[in-house]
Amino acid sequence: MTGGPVKVLIVDDAPIVRNVLTKELSRDSRIEVVGAAEDAYQARDMIIERNPDVISLDLLMPRMDGLEFMEVLMKHWPMPIIVLSSIVDDHWDQALRALELGAIEVFAKPNPEDPVAFKAMLARLTDTLVWAARIDMNEVLQKKKIQSKPSPLKSPSLARAADKIIAIGASTGGAEALRNIIPLLPPTTPGILIVQHMPEHFTHSFAQRLDQMSQIEVKEAEDGDEVYPGRALLAPGDHHMRLKNKNGKYVVDIVKGPLVSRHRPSVDVLMQSVADTAGAEGVGVMLTGMGNDGAKGMLSMRERGARTIAQSEETCVVFGMPREVLNNGGAETAVPLPDIASKLMSLV
Repeated sequence: MTGGPVKVLIVDDAPIVRNVLTKELSRDSRIEVVGAAEDAYQARDMIIERNPDVISLDLLMPRMDGLEFMEVLMKHWPMPIIVLSSIVDDHWDQALRALELGAIEVFAKPNPEDPVAFKAMLARLTDTLVWAARIDMNEVLQKKKIQSKPSPLKSPSLARAADKIIAIGASTGGAEALRNIIPLLPPTTPGILIVQHMPEHFTHSFAQRLDQMSQIEVKEAEDGDEVYPGRALLAPGDHHMRLKNKNGKYVVDIVKGPLVSRHRPSVDVLMQSVADTAGAEGVGVMLTGMGNDGAKGMLSMRERGARTIAQSEETCVVFGMPREVLNNGGAETAVPLPDIASKLMSLV
């Protein structure tokens, strides 16, 4: 990327989506929409002619779908791609596959009759497009080849694990990072609470995918779910998740509530609740992501005696959230992604 506005190419088969995105994104002085293609073939020609910095891509398109197009691009012309698609239950696997292929972020198209949701999505999409333009996709694809060390991990005793709570925050690039951590954890791992910025309806499918890969149970959290060793709860999209102690047991509250740190679910909400409820028995992990969500919450955790770590810059897709917690003292140290699972076990 050179100086000046970020050059964005919109790829979507729906004329109304192309027109609305072009109009709304062009309002931001940081962005120049250099084209709006109706399918992958037209997009290919525009890429050659207009050299965009980043692409907004629909997945469900005629002639060549978004996944096929991504595979071609990542092989021959790697560039940052933000998926904006109608993610419903029938297509969750396509969204997950897009992340595996190298998509920087996945957004669900909001209900056009909900102007508040549209405005919130557009603000996040705009910031993500601008940020993504800075990313070197060759580096990202190289980092995706890094695999966490599969050596056996120390298993904490159930008695010790029952007292501990692990809180994990992640955003851009976090889905891939979590796939390199959660499947390595042993069955007696303390209860885990995860906030990964994802669209509503997508978190359920992502939790299922992690569950299939892992030794521990992974599920999308429901209000009142108990937190115990061998279980990881993923905050549902568009809802905050808080830890509380109910009759001597750890459980979660799932609430709608206002956006916090521009997000719902918010890492700050989760980690503040872990600081308040678990105190020194907490362990905090900040993974790759854009922005500063979680910086205040993790600092509160550390101030209450919790152990805290952040993903290292060289293994992050976006070194935003980890940088914030390292800079403000919320995280004790930076740890490379392949070492995070073993580091976690050493802290519990």
